[in-house]
Amino acid sequence: MSNIVPGIARYLSNDVDALDVLSQNVANMRTAGYRAERLAVDFRTGLLENTPTLDMADGSLTTTGHPLDVAIRGPGFFAVDVNGQTMLTRDGQFHIDADQQLVDSAGHPVLGQSGPITLSHSNVHIDASGAITDGKDSVDSLRIVDVDKPSALRDMGDGLYSYSGDDGEFIGRVQQGALEQSNVDPGEEMVRLMALSRHAQSVQRAIQAYDAALQEGINHIGDNS
Repeated sequence: MSNIVPGIARYLSNDVDALDVLSQNVANMRTAGYRAERLAVDFRTGLLENTPTLDMADGSLTTTGHPLDVAIRGPGFFAVDVNGQTMLTRDGQFHIDADQQLVDSAGHPVLGQSGPITLSHSNVHIDASGAITDGKDSVDSLRIVDVDKPSALRDMGDGLYSYSGDDGEFIGRVQQGALEQSNVDPGEEMVRLMALSRHAQSVQRAIQAYDAALQEGINHIGDNS
């Protein structure tokens, strides 16, 4: 019986980890372009896997009419430069900084096929493929990374992801004047939260029942000694 409590405790620890993932999703419901995290069940153990994967479904669109707000439909991520490292994001809330560079909401340079993008006009057009026209001048195309291996994405916070897999060919489209919202479904997350909470409570009760039975056994041994 010595393995019973550690085994039950493992389920409780697993539930706590899953609740952490759900909490992260709920906290980012209003983060533009955020991808919900999911934990799959390991059928060998019945436990949730330790490493979450990202839900790659598109989030809903909000039309803003702002020419530098850009959304991706279909698989793909914008590439941005973060301190010399290429990171990925679905947050297309861009603007032009003091150096005339196109940057994301945190000020990271947005990358085109030729590197950071410099714009000089207010009349910017971005077509469905991501090609950018600045006034009458063709400037560059947004670098959009299609992720072949979603499990190789790692959430780095602030809507940024690192990626260690290969780039695929972008087959989606870009929509100017719109922002993608988080793909977290509040109702779905609430159902998961309730189910996990009930399961965690049942595991706690099992531990308490085992502890009470063990204590009763110890007392019984003491009475007979």
